[in-house]
Amino acid sequence: MFLIFGLAREYSDDDLVRKFRAGDRGAFAQLVRRYQDRVYGMCYRWLGDAATAEEVAQEVFIALFKSLDRFRGESSLSTWVYRITVNHCKNRKTYQRRRAWDRHEPLEGNPRDDKPDREIADPSSETDDGAMQEEASVLVKDALASLGEEQRQIIILRDIEDMDYEDIAEVLGVPRGTVKSRLHRARGELAKALRNRIGKEDVKV
Repeated sequence: MFLIFGLAREYSDDDLVRKFRAGDRGAFAQLVRRYQDRVYGMCYRWLGDAATAEEVAQEVFIALFKSLDRFRGESSLSTWVYRITVNHCKNRKTYQRRRAWDRHEPLEGNPRDDKPDREIADPSSETDDGAMQEEASVLVKDALASLGEEQRQIIILRDIEDMDYEDIAEVLGVPRGTVKSRLHRARGELAKALRNRIGKEDVKV
């Protein structure tokens, strides 16, 4: 007996939603695999902590599972998933602020605890490309964290997630023109935050 193995069919989002509504729970597992990296990535950039991002990403998919029957296709599923993700990230940030968990640790460490000071790499030491990229990533992450909620979310959606203006407007529930003006201001604030974190001694020519 011969078994013929073919390529698995690549279902569209709409196909998977229809299959889910017809009782195929495996369709939802495919949606999770399709979106889990993007959802986690957005949560991590928004919240700045891997464990919290993973927890919120799980909450996003639980909410998606419970509400998928109500999805009417008036927007793309990806836009809808992003809207759920944005709402959960905003809720978690609000939860953190209420409990004063959103304080940023100063560079020199917290003088009120016994944790060691944060160490900065010696600029005179040789670094490889990987280390430099990691350092740049940390700088951008810290600069993003210093922005206001509204500014951070618009940078993440447009410049990191590469969403178009129409989808961002739908996710945030604001006009397209508002998206563009917010993005302009947010980019300016991000550039300022990065300049404040990069000294002349960090720039090598």
